[in-house]
Amino acid sequence: MRILIATAGSRGDVAPFTGLGARLAAAGHQVALATHTTFADSVRAAGLEFRPLPVDPRAELASERGQRLLRAGPGPLGVLRLVGLARSFMPALGAGIAAAAEPGVDLLLTTSTTADLGQVVAEAAGIPLIALHLQPLSPTREFAPAVTGTKSLGGAGNLLAGYAVQAAVDHLFAPAVRGLRRQLDLPQRSVADARQNRTVLHGFSPLVVPRPADWCPSLHITGYWWPRPDPDWQPPYRLVDFLAAGPPPVYIGFGSLVVPDPERLTATVLAAVRAARVRVVLQAGWSGLTVPGDGAEAVDDDDVLAIGDTPHDWLFPRMAAVVHHAGAGTTAATLRAGTPSVPVPAQLDAPFWSARLARLGTTAGPVPLAQLTPVRLATAIRQTLDNPHHRHCARALSTALTAEDGPARVLTAIDRLTG
Repeated sequence: MRILIATAGSRGDVAPFTGLGARLAAAGHQVALATHTTFADSVRAAGLEFRPLPVDPRAELASERGQRLLRAGPGPLGVLRLVGLARSFMPALGAGIAAAAEPGVDLLLTTSTTADLGQVVAEAAGIPLIALHLQPLSPTREFAPAVTGTKSLGGAGNLLAGYAVQAAVDHLFAPAVRGLRRQLDLPQRSVADARQNRTVLHGFSPLVVPRPADWCPSLHITGYWWPRPDPDWQPPYRLVDFLAAGPPPVYIGFGSLVVPDPERLTATVLAAVRAARVRVVLQAGWSGLTVPGDGAEAVDDDDVLAIGDTPHDWLFPRMAAVVHHAGAGTTAATLRAGTPSVPVPAQLDAPFWSARLARLGTTAGPVPLAQLTPVRLATAIRQTLDNPHHRHCARALSTALTAEDGPARVLTAIDRLTG
């Protein structure tokens, strides 16, 4: 079967589908992954065909609109800012998905960022569609909308808020959907109507987010889809030497978070490192963290190592703790590694995942980016390291996750839908 996976966003929105795509290919399917050009190498390294989608996600997040999203922080305003940012390039994204499907597709797999446009493409091609979500986005009484960063509003309040967010997103995405339907000569149909009875598979563990009892039968939780390791990757010698030179360090990196002042964030982090008295692996990521060579914020090279992109599945198990931005992908990687963490949530679903980590016992608690100071970060690092409960919980959950096989459940859903 010819399968096209279409996903848009940051690295965390792409990496899980390299592993899932490779598993589908190993089962005999012909798999292509359509996403942004910046991720082409990782797609091809997984043995998948790459098909391009428009937009540079890092440039968009670094733009004034992207920085307004960061300043909005978690909450409903952040959702509206995200949709407003996306709305400017959604028509091009829809055309890109349609072009990616032109070589011929038997099944379209979409993500939360591409599902509504992908539904139009699937309808035009007369093929089935399955949505693959990395966050729980469907309304439920059991928790507030995952992307709003709000605490529980009670059963009725959570459900109402979930439908309100869904309606707002539908309204803002509707123009791009209408335009794509016209482009593909399809009759007009509302976003909400097209979503009815759509099969949605969620790529996280029910041990982390149990399936809400009030979800409809078409919503499923499969377990995680882990990124495909690059078989040619080798750790640089200086990283191996650094790890061997002392006790396990703390990882600090904020992934796809683009901040307006990388130097200030770096200074905060390095001051916390000194106060916490830990060795640190510092990953630049899209936040641009760097290690100054001199001046008041300088740190001895024996204590801090700056690195570039390094696979989390190799790095995180070697860390004493992970300080991260609490994106869905990085959160999953810390749980897989069995390493306690210090989440630093900034926007959208990050507070949701931070709260889950706290509930699971793998962290002493989050330090929101808006409240980040050297003292608060140093204190959180020490609390996480000094309490063995957090490492015990992290290791126990990691062991339990190894028994799950998320891709197998995706294959079963595909067979059931297309068999």
